[in-house]
Amino acid sequence: MSASASPRVPLSVLDLVPVSAGSSSARALRDSVDLSVRAEAAGYARYWLAEHHLNPGLAGSSPHAMLAAVAAATRSIRVGSAATLIGNHSALQVAEAFGTVTGLYGPRFDLGLGRSPMPPKQPAGTGAAAPAAPEARVVDGLLVPARAVMFRDRSRAQLQARLLRRGATEVAPFDETVDDLLAFLDGTYADPGIGPIAAPPADGSAVEVWIHGSSAGESARVAGSRGLPFGANYHSTPWGVVDAVAAYREHFAPGVLAAPHVIVSADVLVADTDAEAQRLAAGFAQWVLSIRSGRGAIPYPAPEDGAAPLDAAELAQVQDRLDTRIVGDPATVVRQLETLRRATGADELLITTTTHDPADRIRSYELLAEAWGPRGL
Repeated sequence: MSASASPRVPLSVLDLVPVSAGSSSARALRDSVDLSVRAEAAGYARYWLAEHHLNPGLAGSSPHAMLAAVAAATRSIRVGSAATLIGNHSALQVAEAFGTVTGLYGPRFDLGLGRSPMPPKQPAGTGAAAPAAPEARVVDGLLVPARAVMFRDRSRAQLQARLLRRGATEVAPFDETVDDLLAFLDGTYADPGIGPIAAPPADGSAVEVWIHGSSAGESARVAGSRGLPFGANYHSTPWGVVDAVAAYREHFAPGVLAAPHVIVSADVLVADTDAEAQRLAAGFAQWVLSIRSGRGAIPYPAPEDGAAPLDAAELAQVQDRLDTRIVGDPATVVRQLETLRRATGADELLITTTTHDPADRIRSYELLAEAWGPRGL
């Protein structure tokens, strides 16, 4: 792409803080801070951290703590969560955490909010198939797969809820939590019995609030009705991305923003050649299966380890992720990302890349940034 061509939409990083087989969580945390520095140098607009718990292969369990480490190592890239799972935290705690890092490092923080529903009430160890979904379809050149058929052991999710002290009666409605957060951040929170309440250092901290969603459900509706920017997941739930974006735009009313604004995530792996990218992609199916089965993410396997192939039932649980992961040389990946952007109307793209060797992950992001070319703001 020449310097005179129209700029493409901004690219950002979604970091799950993956732990590589044979490595450690401490090393993964340090690798993520290093990646944030390299991402900033490559021109990525945002560096967002996910929240996962009780996963041996993911060290990103405390994104609010990582925000400060990433901000201290970088200068200008926006830093945030994608997503802070409401239900695991109170609105006040989240507002105070983001107000603190904003006070220390300036107004470059993005608070992404996601719902964290309770697991179904069923005996531990049992699982249930996902509800039926429409067949796979192609939307303006983009594959929108059918919903994966998943049989998930819920015992780990139920344990996580107990350890996080998250009970069905303790979780405030999502829309109320969003409203409380916005009020804490702009200094307008008031208690009916007491009146206005200040929440330093949250109030007036200029945090940018996003809502992330996987379907045309509550998250999309709340984001639209509050006039907030919205993040749609093609990387984790690719079957819902088009409908989620459509629902957000349908419910949009001017609020924080005057017009809708969407970022869409994608699972991407870039290497110098298609063959090398496919080699590095080995182990992805087994890693996704470990997450979706409810057992918890395994440390990411090395390509040469020769992970055992999945049987038909296991493959059915991850085929959508295999079909929608964007893997290849820079030209191949750029072409497919442009299709994703066009089909969803995304204003930004959020790239998540997982490899065994952290150097390959850095290389992937750098190759993509160079091939993508100039980006708008």
